[in-house]
Amino acid sequence: MAQLPPGIRFITSFSRDQWYRAFIFSLTFFLYASFHLSRKPISIVKGELHKHCAVSHEAELNSFKENAAQIQPVKKPSNISQCGWEPFDKNNYKQLLGALDYSFLCAYAVGMYLSGIIGERLPIRYYLTVGMLASGLFTAMFGLGYFYNIHNLWFYIMAQIANGLVQTTGWPSVVTCIGNWFGKGRRGLIMGVWNSHTSVGNILGSLIAAYWVSTCWGLSFVMPGVIIAVMGIVCFLFLIEHPKDVSCSCTPSSSSKTFLNGASRFRVQTTLNAKETSKPQDPEMQHLLLDSENCSMLLNSSAVVTGEGRHGTSAISFLGALRIPGVIEFSLCLLFAKLVSYTFLFWLPLYITNVEHLDAKRAGDLSTLFDVGGIFGGILAGLISDRLEKRASTCGMMLLLAAPTLYMFSAVSKMGLEATVVMLLISGALVNGPYALITTAVSADLGTHKSLKGNARALSTVTAIIDGTGSVGAALGPLLAGLISPSGWNNVFYMLMVADACALLFLLRLIQKELRCHTDHTLFKEH
Repeated sequence: MAQLPPGIRFITSFSRDQWYRAFIFSLTFFLYASFHLSRKPISIVKGELHKHCAVSHEAELNSFKENAAQIQPVKKPSNISQCGWEPFDKNNYKQLLGALDYSFLCAYAVGMYLSGIIGERLPIRYYLTVGMLASGLFTAMFGLGYFYNIHNLWFYIMAQIANGLVQTTGWPSVVTCIGNWFGKGRRGLIMGVWNSHTSVGNILGSLIAAYWVSTCWGLSFVMPGVIIAVMGIVCFLFLIEHPKDVSCSCTPSSSSKTFLNGASRFRVQTTLNAKETSKPQDPEMQHLLLDSENCSMLLNSSAVVTGEGRHGTSAISFLGALRIPGVIEFSLCLLFAKLVSYTFLFWLPLYITNVEHLDAKRAGDLSTLFDVGGIFGGILAGLISDRLEKRASTCGMMLLLAAPTLYMFSAVSKMGLEATVVMLLISGALVNGPYALITTAVSADLGTHKSLKGNARALSTVTAIIDGTGSVGAALGPLLAGLISPSGWNNVFYMLMVADACALLFLLRLIQKELRCHTDHTLFKEH
């Protein structure tokens, strides 16, 4: 018999379950990347909606006299202005642009609280598909204002509000789906890599929007709108909500071990002894045997999990989700962490344009380095938290380093392009690291907390509460930046440093608890 080709040997080296997990990992990655891809254009186009007037009043007067002398006066197109696009060509343009950000993010924050509750009561595939198609429609709607010469501020605000509401369908859906397919083993690292979809989407959105921003900024919105709508169709055709839907288990099963995943729960009884617990466990099985909330492991104990089947569990209430230990603290921490991250997301290109005196396209391209740093920051945060088994301490450490880094960024960015590049990468890693960890691994941990007794249907609601609270900060950050920036960009950075300090403050109790548990666990092992 001939030897199998290397490619076929590679394919057959993975089990059917592993291929399904890899497929869902990749699919949800690109689905949510398209959400961020469609949010990014507004930050790139800001530099085109308002331009610094290069023409002096004398030049305008001379031009007027020359045109008046002509027999056939040339009508100036309504979509061309020396100072940008009306109504953003006035001196209060920063406040108007801030209003666009605030309208989107405020609608997103309000809608997120409802989205998780609705999402866990509907099939994820249908819910996410409708949300993506609607997001494509409202993203493109903003760009159509260019082609139809619309200069009414309320048109753009309503487009942002509608888009913010429908985009709330994305995050609870993809986190619930990925939580169904992956257990707690290596969750920090896996979700740290997976959460890089945020930065990948921001980078792609920046590059796509920057390609058309100087020539036809309407396409900077229309093309991302088309992309997310197409991905919505892909979601409808291929998304598998739960491993049980294709007769898979996301954890290797055996006759003597119990396993629990997603919304399915069933009754198994197993006895663990000291010899069994000393053996290395499959990382995907660790969530059955270890609980990071405990300061020690009890041996020779019986673990009984009762179940009612996948659709038999009742959805958790909003107040019930708030009672889960850690939900309130991490939610308030994310409020301030996301305030910092989204201020960079919406205002960084304009800041680079003002400080480095670059055009909108080059500023948009340069701003992607912040998201490149965010990719490494999210992966690093997940890796460290897995190794230390301390989510709050990992976030606290990165927040502590982020505040002085932001001060350095505000000072160093005025020294030249090379210094700006370096600080963009470092700041992106430290700012996005805690944000990525809380919205993924921490949310999944809390959504499958031991107090829920296996009711994984709570994951969508817990995720929505945490991200919804964070979205309040995401709405406040760009708004405050728009109000403060006229007094100087340094004041914006001071505001961001205070926000980082507040985020760290809300984690102090959980950090203290983790350190105390670590000390108790060390003493337990010594005895």
